[in-house]
Formats: sequence, C-alpha cells, structure tokens
Amino acid sequence: MKVFIKFDFNTICNRVLEEKLKESEIKYRILGFGEVEFLEKIAPEKWEQFTQNIHSYGIEIVENQKTILIQKIKDAIIEMVFNDEANVSVKSSVYLAEKLNHSYGYLSNLFSEVTYTSIENFIILQKIEYTKQLIINNQLSLTEIAFKLNYSSVSHLSSQFKNTTGLTPSAFQRIIKKRRELATNNF
Repeated sequence: MKVFIKFDFNTICNRVLEEKLKESEIKYRILGFGEVEFLEKIAPEKWEQFTQNIHSYGIEIVENQKTILIQKIKDAIIEMVFNDEANVSVKSSVYLAEKLNHSYGYLSNLFSEVTYTSIENFIILQKIEYTKQLIINNQLSLTEIAFKLNYSSVSHLSSQFKNTTGLTPSAFQRIIKKRRELATNNF
C-alpha cells in the first residue's frame, strides 16, 4: 500500500531534538527554531554522544558565527514560506532584516558569499518545495497556491516552477495523479 504523508518540518525537527536532548539527559531550553540554550556544562563524552545521535537525523551543531547567521537566514526563510500565519504582504527583504536585526544588504552579501547562491534563489527553491507539497496534498488550486505564496499570477508561479523542476505545475499534478491511480490499481 502506498500513502501520501503531509508533515511539518519545524515540528519534526523540534521533536527529534527534544527527544535526543532528553535521552542524553542534558538540561536545555529551546529558544526558537534551530536555537537551543544549554542550562548546564556538558561533559565532552556526553557532548560527543549527543552530536552523533542528532547527526544521524541530519542535524548538526553550528559553531562559526557566519554559519550561524546563514542558518538563521535559512530558518527564517523556511518559516516565512511554510508558515501559514506568516504575513505574505511583507517583502522578504523587510521580513529578513527585521527578523534578524541586520540590513538586508549585509544578509544578502553574506548569504551569497557563504552559499554561492542568492537569498532570492533560496526563497524560490523553498516556495517550489512548498508548492510541490501543496500539489501532492491536493488541498489548493494553482491559483490559491500562487496567492498563498505571494506570486503576482499563476503564470509567474508556473514559470518559476518549470525553471526549477523542469515541469509545469500542471504536468507535476498529472504525474502525482497518475501515481495515485497506479498505486490504487495495484491493490
């Protein structure tokens, strides 16, 4: 049997992190997405075990200041794109500058320097990933998705989707529909 699963990336990450912190018996406080304050000094062997445990889930401790800020930029973008309550009318440059207390120019230059891509490209990639999830979950029309993600039109969304994936959103919808039909017919 094949099923389609909807998931919340933020919730999954926080739960895994909380479970691993509790398993390691480390006193902590989660400050925000991707930010944890340790409330005690941690023995080196306990720290090593904890970092290995979370690494198997693709979670890493970031220690370099530039890398920390880049991760905060990525987390803020993911929160901005995937959060249903986010204010879609605010420009991403304003949102990031206010959220991270740095000028957008500084954030943009740093992001490009470290990741070799622009903030704008990262935002587009996140929007396309979210679009794919919404199409797979079959909850909204393309018009509703375009509006939800603050695109000026469905054609703008379609253009970015095709440039990123090589498929139009409609073609992607047909593929998902065909896979569901095949999965249903195999039972």
